[in-house]
Amino acid sequence: MGRVDSFTFEGNRLVYEDYGSGPRTFVLLPGLLLSRQMHAPLAESLAARGNRVICLDLLGHGESDRPEGLSRYSMPIFGTQVVGLLDHLGLHEAVVGGTSLGANVTLDVAVRAPNRLRGMVVEMPVLDNALVACAVAFTPLMVGLTLGGPAARLLARATRLVPRGASHLSDTVLDWVSQDPGPSASVLEGLFFDRIAPTHAERRTIETRALVLGHDRDPIHPFSDADELVAELRNARIVRARSLLELRVRPQRLTGEIGRFLDDCWRPAPARGRRSSAGARSRKSAGSGRSGRTPARSTRVRRASA
Repeated sequence: MGRVDSFTFEGNRLVYEDYGSGPRTFVLLPGLLLSRQMHAPLAESLAARGNRVICLDLLGHGESDRPEGLSRYSMPIFGTQVVGLLDHLGLHEAVVGGTSLGANVTLDVAVRAPNRLRGMVVEMPVLDNALVACAVAFTPLMVGLTLGGPAARLLARATRLVPRGASHLSDTVLDWVSQDPGPSASVLEGLFFDRIAPTHAERRTIETRALVLGHDRDPIHPFSDADELVAELRNARIVRARSLLELRVRPQRLTGEIGRFLDDCWRPAPARGRRSSAGARSRKSAGSGRSGRTPARSTRVRRASA
């Protein structure tokens, strides 16, 4: 288990869990209405590889404060909370990543504070191709939590009595159902009436190195959204997960991909001192009597499919 701590941001208490130690910091953000515990196994595995992993409960999630009122919740507000966490920890930069809602918040941070990001891991982003499916899935849930509040509260109380420990995945689902429905409805309303991600134009400006994870057969997180995002970003590659739950139930392959990506993010840049100058003189000498031009380097996005 990690070390649980909290900080106050704009009058609200935000809880985070700190795994591992060292300068290689990776901030992990949960999915919609899920707690930081959803990422505990991944955090432990990455910490064992020499990373410091911090799992944050965004406002309205997990053990963080859960005020009611849709104005308290939006993707930009969540993005400022992540930057606030970096400030609180005294971190100039970190790799930031997340799942679903956490993926979109990561993109917001990349637009809002690109100089604070060493890299980003974007798992299951929710973008244009998911809008209809999201409306179909979450509108009834929002209405049920709002108008069916008494029944939802009874269900939440009953779920809190169910023993935990059967599996990490089942515990995550039970924790999701056992939450007070009022703040959960506010989170959904705030996101429903605001933008869900940076615009296409904003995403095309993102230069932060990125690993994007996508999978098939999920209308809320269609692979087409992940694929199109990689085409928009300037320095990204994509890995195709075998299923929605691969990282949760058979995590070895994807955990390895994320671990190697973190290694790349924190690898020192190659020195460019006298060696580069000597190389430039050599090319100039070799090009005497000719144009001296060298082929332009490709800036095309790299892709990897597993």
